[in-house]
Amino acid sequence: MIHVTRMWCDSFCTSLQKTEGIAPVRPSFILKIPARLCYMSQSARKYKLVALGGTFDVLHAGHRHLLDGAFKLGDTVLIGVTSDRFVATLHKKHKVRPFSIRVRDLDRFLKTRGWSSRARVTVLREPYGPAARRKKLQALIVSRGTVASGRRLNRLRRKGGLQPLDLFVVDLLKARDGKPISTTRIRNGEIDLQGRALRTRR
Repeated sequence: MIHVTRMWCDSFCTSLQKTEGIAPVRPSFILKIPARLCYMSQSARKYKLVALGGTFDVLHAGHRHLLDGAFKLGDTVLIGVTSDRFVATLHKKHKVRPFSIRVRDLDRFLKTRGWSSRARVTVLREPYGPAARRKKLQALIVSRGTVASGRRLNRLRRKGGLQPLDLFVVDLLKARDGKPISTTRIRNGEIDLQGRALRTRR
């Protein structure tokens, strides 16, 4: 097991939960990011470059939570947004808005948080995109449902002679009913962008 020694934020370290070590070459590990994580100064952030990816169809509270975790950990965040062609292969249960509109709304959100200068938005034409090739990339932000994908990415990086990434798990944000906030639920009219119920199921 890999021992995490650096304490860069008291409230972070006291609630940090290490779940598993996966890299024999470099300390690549999976850490759970707690829901309440303090903001860190640039000198206190652990990484220079981290990444995350998604469709970002309807930018909801769950997406904002994921991005929040990424910007707390990295000086610069590489954000991969799935292309329209790639989305078509994912067999979503709902219609997805065009790439240009999704990126526009993401850019607007980043500006409201003052993150634009620290963000690098790129297109994802296949599952791993630039994360499989960026030598300077250090960590990947994932949800519990995408940890396996993160492991596969690290295998690809090792095969390509690159260091594996540290994987950080951000728990899915729950709606008021205790179920995860998702675009599908929002599209179905069950909840709003903040996770509040819009209708009562019979």
